[in-house]
Amino acid sequence: MTTTTSTSVIEAPAILKHSGDRFSSNRCMLPAVWMRSGTSKGLFIHAKDLPSSPELWEPILLSVMGSAGANARQIDGVGGATSTTSKVAVVASSQRPGIDVEYTFVQVAPDQAKIDMTGNCGNIASGVGPFALDENMVRAALGKEEIDIRILNTNTGQTIVETIQVTPDGRFREDGECRIPGVYGTSSPIKVAFMEPAGSMTGRMFPSGQQQENLTVWSRSLGKFDVRVSLVDAANPFVFVDTSSICIKDHPSWPDPDDTSFLSVVEDIRRAGAVQFGLAPDLETAGQVRGTPKIAFLSAAEHDDDADIQVLAFTMGKPHGSLQLTGAVCLGAAMSIHGTVAWHLASAKRNDRVPKHGMSVGGHDIASPLPMGIRHPAGVIQAETILRMEKDGQVHVDKVAVFRTARRLFEGNVFYRA
Repeated sequence: MTTTTSTSVIEAPAILKHSGDRFSSNRCMLPAVWMRSGTSKGLFIHAKDLPSSPELWEPILLSVMGSAGANARQIDGVGGATSTTSKVAVVASSQRPGIDVEYTFVQVAPDQAKIDMTGNCGNIASGVGPFALDENMVRAALGKEEIDIRILNTNTGQTIVETIQVTPDGRFREDGECRIPGVYGTSSPIKVAFMEPAGSMTGRMFPSGQQQENLTVWSRSLGKFDVRVSLVDAANPFVFVDTSSICIKDHPSWPDPDDTSFLSVVEDIRRAGAVQFGLAPDLETAGQVRGTPKIAFLSAAEHDDDADIQVLAFTMGKPHGSLQLTGAVCLGAAMSIHGTVAWHLASAKRNDRVPKHGMSVGGHDIASPLPMGIRHPAGVIQAETILRMEKDGQVHVDKVAVFRTARRLFEGNVFYRA
């Protein structure tokens, strides 16, 4: 494994642009790879090709993605005009013991000149292992058909272990039979295991101290009301809302993701959850960071043989077309913990109440997990959770694993204005 410490921005040879009676050069280029990673698309960049301080990344990435002018279409950049196609992964080799590569996630707002680095993106994370292997940041031993890559997400300080398939010449094997909802065709499976995911931003899985609670919401349009939630921080902090607890006069059809009034209320609930999480001191401050906490509405998966629970997630103020991977991890953890909204909705469907989570004691797995199906707008994603019992009887989430696929779409140089 080799590490490159150079941090200078790579600039193109002078490209002249006529401006009045003088010439100026303000076009720079950045080596990059564009990847479909899970159900997201994003730009993958070597950290060595960016300034050493992340504080200097914003103008570069806003220009690259087309958000510098806060144009929601991102017409002047490579962004796809949605939150799921306006993402960046910055990857570096690591010298930390037990870590192969370090990865920083950047969410570029498609409609604002703003980036958000407060949380992780599991879908984009699933492409980090394949990127690292193909960029020779890690190498597979000769003859290996599979490799585990240990990744540190710098946003949350959490470790992810990705198991990926390898070709005979040591590259990432893209072809395979794994199919994920929201992506056409099949590819090789990428097992993404979030190790000890609890407390990604707050240090605790239940920062409020409760597995379930009634959250008082002060809505800008509807006034005061209560809603039943679980505030869970695993992989990313999520406000999980029990859909059946929403009972607002004159709006019997809610939640309706196409109702702009409802979307406003979703944001009101998310902001109230942010304050209760301890992630913001007040509602106004909570509204300034749209990336975290995230919010999702849960309901029972009635008459559904493939799913244990149903979810409608939101991202950057809009309904998510599928489900964030960190959402599947967080929900998989919550479904395994007695007393949460997710546990009640999932266990109510199983008459035998037999848990699906696995169990480990003293570092040894004593029970294997069963997949838990999570129904989202694009299909079903399965999560496998293993709980760990400590000597004092305390139970913690040891790891949550999900499966993704990824594909390299193009590689070369992306241009930005200096």
